[in-house]
Amino acid sequence: MDERAVERLLSEQRRYYGERAPEYDDWWFRRARYRLEREAEDKWFADALELEAALEDFGPRGDVLELAAGTGNWTRQLVRYAERVTAVDASEEALQLNRAKLGAAVDFVVADVFDWEPPRAFDVCFFSFWLSHVPRGHAKRFWQLVDRALTSNGRVFLVDNAQRGDPRHTVSVSEETVRRNLSDGREFEIVKRFWTPTALEQELAELGWTLGARTTANGHFVFASGRRSG
Repeated sequence: MDERAVERLLSEQRRYYGERAPEYDDWWFRRARYRLEREAEDKWFADALELEAALEDFGPRGDVLELAAGTGNWTRQLVRYAERVTAVDASEEALQLNRAKLGAAVDFVVADVFDWEPPRAFDVCFFSFWLSHVPRGHAKRFWQLVDRALTSNGRVFLVDNAQRGDPRHTVSVSEETVRRNLSDGREFEIVKRFWTPTALEQELAELGWTLGARTTANGHFVFASGRRSG
């Protein structure tokens, strides 16, 4: 995919998440059209609790940066541990919902992650359901940003999907992209990549990071934590 095509795709992805903001929490909390059968729903929420426990074990303390913070479901977890949280997202609509949940407890920044520069070095960089939206060709650039955003001993914690999602709402277009629909029927093509823990660890090692990755017990999510190699 050439650079112009990638930029068009990223532009559509930004529009999608701005438009999806009002229904994003329906997806996370399995409401409305995202509801699951009882057994499947129980497994989803069990995996979500496993993620929360893993984040607590990690201990995101100090000055914490959250990239692609979205509507605040993980921002709300971070403020439990951090002294200060800065939440960055390209979608004003998503951050409005985030702000309604957290208020003045968080520093909010509306900015495209690919164009934003960190104002200082943070102790922790956290991102959820974001890395899979970074095109393969932008991965090095993104992790260079994470590097600039962290102190010398800074750490990373990430969460992402381990499965391709409900075919009612997501259709694979290519190895790197999917087509998603909203509740009003509109469709958007976005970047969506997937990894096994081993593949994720290997890709990040090639980019200069040592992260240990795992999938949750019921296979919904992959999560990883660590720091720069060496």
